[in-house]
Amino acid sequence: MRAARVTTLDGPSSVTVGEVDEPALAPGHVLVDVHEAGVSFPDVLMSRGLYQMRPELPFVPGAECAGVVREVAEGSAFGVGDRVAAFPVLGAFAETVAVPEAMVFPLPDAVSFETGAALPMNYLTVHFALTRRGQLERGETVLVHGAAGGIGTAAIQLARAMDARVIAVVSSDDKIETSRAAGAHHVVLADGFLAAAKELTGGRGVDVVVDPVGGDRFTDSLRSLAPEGRLLVIGFTAGQIPEVKVNRLLLGNLSVVGVGWGAFWMPDPTYLRTQWDAILPLLESGALAPPIGTRHPLDDVAAALTEIDERRAHGKVTLTVRH
Repeated sequence: MRAARVTTLDGPSSVTVGEVDEPALAPGHVLVDVHEAGVSFPDVLMSRGLYQMRPELPFVPGAECAGVVREVAEGSAFGVGDRVAAFPVLGAFAETVAVPEAMVFPLPDAVSFETGAALPMNYLTVHFALTRRGQLERGETVLVHGAAGGIGTAAIQLARAMDARVIAVVSSDDKIETSRAAGAHHVVLADGFLAAAKELTGGRGVDVVVDPVGGDRFTDSLRSLAPEGRLLVIGFTAGQIPEVKVNRLLLGNLSVVGVGWGAFWMPDPTYLRTQWDAILPLLESGALAPPIGTRHPLDDVAAALTEIDERRAHGKVTLTVRH
């Protein structure tokens, strides 16, 4: 079968497509014929050997996909031909992938494969961030950094679905419309976001900050919080890992909260299906509708990864594996 392969840790441009052996069905697994795969920032990091998970070379990247069940192990709840989304963690950038059954999710007929592939990494991360770690309540205000990217647009939509008010922060004018289309109530530029957030909240500040960016925005993110506000640390796409002067936390009764979704579910992958079942009604109602930015053929995997690496993505980037 055809698959993308990381053979050297030289970044997105070094990821190539070639022939590899098809995966075999193991007990407790499901074989999925991939139609669409989601591309995310961890895929970029893995192409450089910079992610916390470092598979042996060569490997097939790709954490999430959607497609059709080809084969199931005995006793599976899935059947051949079922439409599914899946979170294999590795191997999704291929024509077929073997996935542990706990990480395979039913995909309603009305939901496209592109949408299905855009959901697992970003929407389940954000669901964990807002519900479990951030304890978001109805009527609160959420500020979202990187609001035109995959995590950002997911955070906008899920926060809105939870009846929160959303202030989206983007790095440039050309990303404003993406955030607005995702459902943000307000969109502001990163340059000057602190003043804008204060003005939009009558000087009070925001209740929750969703931060997949890190870097030099971090201090102003803390300053933007209302009393008892929570800053959710999801990642560091800016590259720089910020440090906290904890006296700031003391003075405002603030919380800096780590969002380690993977570290949380890995001891018990059944949590993923619990999350999927929680977001499924929102998906079916249309409250969650991932904005798809660009779709690349599998052969253009390097371009898809580079688009994310260079922070040019507007919405979710996907790979079309089967038409």
